[in-house]
Amino acid sequence: MNLKIAAAVTGLMMSLLAVPAVLAGETEDAIAKRLTDAVPGLKISSVQKSEAEGLYEVQSSNGDTIYTTADGAYLFTGDLLKITDTGIANVTEESRATSRKQQMAAFGKEGLISYPADGEEKAVIDVFTDIDCPYCRKLHDEIPQLNSYGITVNYYAFPRSGPGTASFRKYESVWCSDDQQAAMDAAKGGKNVPQQSCDNPVADQYRLGGQVGVTGTPAILLEDGNMVRGYVPARNLAEGLGLL
Repeated sequence: MNLKIAAAVTGLMMSLLAVPAVLAGETEDAIAKRLTDAVPGLKISSVQKSEAEGLYEVQSSNGDTIYTTADGAYLFTGDLLKITDTGIANVTEESRATSRKQQMAAFGKEGLISYPADGEEKAVIDVFTDIDCPYCRKLHDEIPQLNSYGITVNYYAFPRSGPGTASFRKYESVWCSDDQQAAMDAAKGGKNVPQQSCDNPVADQYRLGGQVGVTGTPAILLEDGNMVRGYVPARNLAEGLGLL
């Protein structure tokens, strides 16, 4: 949960008393306005009715989800769960997956470092990676195995230390290399890569990671928008995708 939002919740509750009735056609706009007025700096990307009657789902631009009543007087952050015939479903995560899929599609595939599937492509995974992350390196070692299962691996930059750091510059050098795959293989293997600079998408990919909710690496995004957080052995991943 975003700490700025959490810190503002108490004050927000006090400020939203005696809320006037809101016309049905203006509900979403009114909710967005009340939240942004109450939480300075909050940027809202969408407001829509939740499948839970009486609640509206608000998505912020940094990936946080807020639920509020139609009059804006009550709200909470966190995951909304639903009891179904087959168990507990995470309604919020399902919504996040849909949003991630849309954001990834809007960003596009230009500027990725890709490892194509061997032969017929059966699945694609988008991996937000940090060159210096030990488990990212472990996953990288298994890319040939993933490729053999028909899985294409697309790398998005997410140097956890952030812009201006050695790890960030290392990723830029890899991206600017004439042979990006060879440079990535060398860097993931702990070898030095000649420092290079050029116009590159590393910062844009890093920001995208924050927008879709990446908090650690590796973060594996599936084609349906669901996110697998952390390292998963190649065979287990292929099994989860229904390829084995």
